Amino acid sequence: MNDILKMLAQRLSLGLVTLVVVSIIIFLGVSLLPGDAAQAMLGQSATAETVAALRARMGLDQPGYIRYFVWLGDILQGDFGVSISSNREISDLLGVRFANTLFLALMAAVVSVPIALTLGILAAIYRNGLYDRTVNIVTLSSISTPEFFVSYILILLFAVNIGWFPSLANVSADTSFFERVYACILPAATLTLVVVAHMMRMTRAAIINLLASPYIEMAALKGIPRGRIIVRHALPNAWAPIINVIVINLAYLIVGVVIVEVVFVYPGLGQLLVDSVQRRDLPVVQACSLIFAATYVLLNLTADILSILANPRLLHPK
Repeated sequence: MNDILKMLAQRLSLGLVTLVVVSIIIFLGVSLLPGDAAQAMLGQSATAETVAALRARMGLDQPGYIRYFVWLGDILQGDFGVSISSNREISDLLGVRFANTLFLALMAAVVSVPIALTLGILAAIYRNGLYDRTVNIVTLSSISTPEFFVSYILILLFAVNIGWFPSLANVSADTSFFERVYACILPAATLTLVVVAHMMRMTRAAIINLLASPYIEMAALKGIPRGRIIVRHALPNAWAPIINVIVINLAYLIVGVVIVEVVFVYPGLGQLLVDSVQRRDLPVVQACSLIFAATYVLLNLTADILSILANPRLLHPK
């Protein structure tokens, strides 16, 4: 138990250091955007006094290091600031949009995780057979295809030609659960096609790697069916890498949905980030980027903890 607590403290410390470094990168990246943010927001017809007032409101008249520490101090107190374009609290914007992104990611995860595990186990059972080769070809093709291309193909087939699902995932606070699910089917299907391949191949590789173990060979010599050997003996010991890749792909589902949300005009955090970049709403851009980074770091930490709980030998790699 002490080893797990020590590992958890080390991972949390490393995660906090990573977030600080990422916050610096985010702040520098936003600050180095070409052009004057205040001038871009007000337009070329704005007077010098108006631009100067907006620069003072955005804090752009202060040195960069002072702006960074003020921004970081406000975030540590839970204050993300006010949106320049909408004059709303950024925390209010983030709450609704992040909830929408989580809903889409969880919807895709509920579908993709069981499919990936089933395909991976079957691929290990029928290793080097026709089924294994077919699944590998299909999954490699899905990995190699960009998300936006998959999105447009699904829109063309199921929204334009067949008309089963809407091409735009318009949801709001008043949208019921089943209406929300119906609107999110195509974007969730896009994410599922992308992440299933990674999880399936890792499941297959983890199980096949254990098939050469002595206890697996002994079970085979006893005449136990191959499927039962994999499910009852190999799979429990393969959970650590499988859990790790599943959680990492869940992090991708949350952080990597920007393109999918833009294609389907889904009101999530990724769409908010893109809209804020176009409007040069720098506080919102910084807040969205930091939320994405914190989510990814937290899920990576969760993956490490779950992997060690599934296989305590990882605490002592030597």
